[in-house]
Amino acid sequence: MKKARIIYNPTSGREAIKRALPTILEKFEVAGFETSTHATTGENDAIAAAKSAVERGYDLIVAAGGDGTINEVINGIAGFDNRPKLGIIPAGTTNDFARALRIPRDIYKAVDIILSNKSMLLDIGKVNEHYFMNIAGGGKLTELTYDVPSKLKTMLGQLAYYIKGIEMLPSLKPIKVKIEYDDEVLEDDIMLFLVSNTNSVGGFEKLAPSAKMNDGYFDLLILRKTNLAEFIHIASLALRGAHLDSKNIIYKQARYVKVSADEKMQLNIDGEYGGLLPGEFVNLQEHIEFCVPEEFIDMQEDLD
Repeated sequence: MKKARIIYNPTSGREAIKRALPTILEKFEVAGFETSTHATTGENDAIAAAKSAVERGYDLIVAAGGDGTINEVINGIAGFDNRPKLGIIPAGTTNDFARALRIPRDIYKAVDIILSNKSMLLDIGKVNEHYFMNIAGGGKLTELTYDVPSKLKTMLGQLAYYIKGIEMLPSLKPIKVKIEYDDEVLEDDIMLFLVSNTNSVGGFEKLAPSAKMNDGYFDLLILRKTNLAEFIHIASLALRGAHLDSKNIIYKQARYVKVSADEKMQLNIDGEYGGLLPGEFVNLQEHIEFCVPEEFIDMQEDLD
C-alpha cells in the first residue's frame, strides 16, 4: 500500500486544515493510501518533518498551509536523491505558489487534485543554502511580504502590498548592486530585484507573465531607481502584466544569477527573511514532482 504523510500548519487559514483533517484522511484512505499526519509546532519544524518522511520512505508528502509551510517542506526534501511526490493544500493568506499552480483554495478540491494522479516535474531555485519554489529577491520593497500585517493581507490581498509600497517609497533609497546573470553583468542603482520561478508574487499574478516552471530558467526582474509617481504607474501596469515595457524595469531570463551590493541588503525567500547578500541563485530544473491540475499542465504546454 502507498504511504502518504500530511505535514500541516494547524494555525493556517483560521485552523481550517485542522477542522477538515478527518475528511481529508478519509479521502486518502479511500484512494488507497496509508496516511499519517504531522502538525507543525514552530519555525523549521516542517523541514525536519519532511526530511523524516523522506527517510521513512513515504511515496507522497502533502504540504498543507501557507507559502511558508510549503517552502519548509521543499527545503526538507530537495536535498535528497529519492524525492517523493509533493501535493499542496493551500491555507495561507496569499498562497502565491498554489495560485501559480492553479490549485484552488477549497481544501477538498485541492485534495481531489492530489488524488487525481496528475503530476509534473517542476523547477525550484536555490540561493546560497536555501531552496525556494516561488521567488527570491532583495531591496526594501521586497520586505513588504513580512511588513504587511496578516490581517491586512487577508482583507485586501495584493492591494495591501500596493498601499504599503506607496507608504514606504518616499523613505527608500536605491542601492548600488552588481548583478551577474548567465554571461551578462549589470551594475546599477536599484529599488529591488526579483528572481522568480513563477508568475505569481505577492498577490500579483502577472509579475512574470511568461514564466514557465519547468524550463530551467528564472525570470529576473529589476526595478531601477524610481520616484513615487513612477512607482505607482509601474505598480498599476503590473496588475495587468504590462510593466515589462517600462524604462525602469529590466527583465531577463537566466539559469544562474549572482547579486552583490555595496551596502547591507536583505534576502527575501518566498516571503520570509533569508539572510543577507551576496547571493548565488541556481535553477534546479525539474527537481521535484508536484501534484497539479490538468489546467496547469495545459497552461505550461501552451507556453512551449
